[in-house]
Amino acid sequence: MSFAELGLSDKVQQAVASAGYTEPTPIQAQAIPHVLSRRDVLGIAQTGTGKTAAFTLPMLTLLETGRARARMPRTLILEPTRELAAQVEENFDKYGINHKLSVALLIGGVSFGDQDAKITRGVDVLIATPGRLLDHFERGKLLLTGVELLVIDEADRMLDMGFIPDIERIVKLVPFTRQTLFFSATMPPEIQRLADAFLHNPVKVEVARAASTASTITQRLVATGREDYEKRETLRELIRGATDLQNAIVFCNRKRDVAVLHRSLQKHGFDAVALHGDMDQHARMAALDSFRSGEMPILVASDVAARGLDIPAVSHVFNYDIPHHAEDYVHRIGRTGRAGRSGQSFTLVGPGDEKSLAAIEKLIGQPIEWQGPTLAERPASEGSSRRRGGRGEDRSRGRKVKVRSSGRSRGPSDEAREEAPAPRAAQAPREEHENRRPRQERQDRHERQDRHERQERSHDRGYQGRSRRDDDMDEKVIGLGDHVPAFLMRSVTTKKAK
Repeated sequence: MSFAELGLSDKVQQAVASAGYTEPTPIQAQAIPHVLSRRDVLGIAQTGTGKTAAFTLPMLTLLETGRARARMPRTLILEPTRELAAQVEENFDKYGINHKLSVALLIGGVSFGDQDAKITRGVDVLIATPGRLLDHFERGKLLLTGVELLVIDEADRMLDMGFIPDIERIVKLVPFTRQTLFFSATMPPEIQRLADAFLHNPVKVEVARAASTASTITQRLVATGREDYEKRETLRELIRGATDLQNAIVFCNRKRDVAVLHRSLQKHGFDAVALHGDMDQHARMAALDSFRSGEMPILVASDVAARGLDIPAVSHVFNYDIPHHAEDYVHRIGRTGRAGRSGQSFTLVGPGDEKSLAAIEKLIGQPIEWQGPTLAERPASEGSSRRRGGRGEDRSRGRKVKVRSSGRSRGPSDEAREEAPAPRAAQAPREEHENRRPRQERQDRHERQDRHERQERSHDRGYQGRSRRDDDMDEKVIGLGDHVPAFLMRSVTTKKAK
């Protein structure tokens, strides 16, 4: 089947041909005719199958007739992240090259004034994240009563990010007679409930089993240690051992781990760039551009890069942290193996990750092969034993103390030296170092000195009672205790009432 058989306009077909595409993907072939016939569509397909073009191309055909009015967009596309919204705008720029349509992007991190100026002139396509869209609406700068077509993209991601209340509010603001397109890679029960509420007699287009992975992706598990430096060392070995690695995305669960891992990779000579939600919009777009252009072959990212980003040439995906939610695994590895290309994914599994791994294998319906020894077969970490030998725990006092190991030297690995603080220069004499008292003894000495000074101050004031803190604390003190301040002992004269 070709794009000419789907009912698209000549302008759209010319733009698609100039972009180098000749045959539609399965979800495009099934969804586009229903969108052109003004039907509500519920699209379910694994990530990387062309869902964005499945609603972009028919929207361009439908928008060829009509005219935009000020502050009243004709179509509305909701995206969960700024990167996805910017990517949809790029699709309209690429496929709408033969159209004279106005497109506005409402995302955070950009000036309200510039966005308001575009809305005031009138836009045919409004692409927005829910929060920024409601900000403009509450300021009275935007009317949604003219929306003819509503697209809710990556609905499961909206659920994970807590946008569902905002989505429900936005749906109530658009006309009841609008056409709704609802796309998602997974379909949990909560998303099914929303689809039933938002869509009217929809056509369900499902080209793959929900939460399935592409057959073009080779998935592997790699056993690693519990410590962070062991995981980083395992990751570096995987990257160096990948002979056909062109570029790669490394996913972490936490934003602070993204920053730490990014610095570690750069320190060991890897060209890497970071991407996470705490970065400003300019830095996020610059990081993506450098990765897309090939300037930086490694992108260390949080799950903000796991949904919908179209970077076709990604050859490898590394899960530095196994995702907490099994659905996120499908989206992460879906960044590779796109558009029929082959890709590889490696997931680092350490002690304590067994439950999350079982949930992932249950979701995708197949076991994932191990590369090398399994987690149970992996020998005990030498680095962990060295750490146990070099640091003990004084359980009698309930606190951790340093324990010096005698005999052979510890010989930490390179990563352990990286994590350890720089040794302090030995400026003090050897005698002073040897005669240094333990911390607890110094604390006891300071407490005795403080107690002695408090007793002397009490004696100088004429206070011969016992110390409140240092002696018996069981006796209950009533009122001011044994001492009455002098100002309370002064005599007071009062005037007699007449």
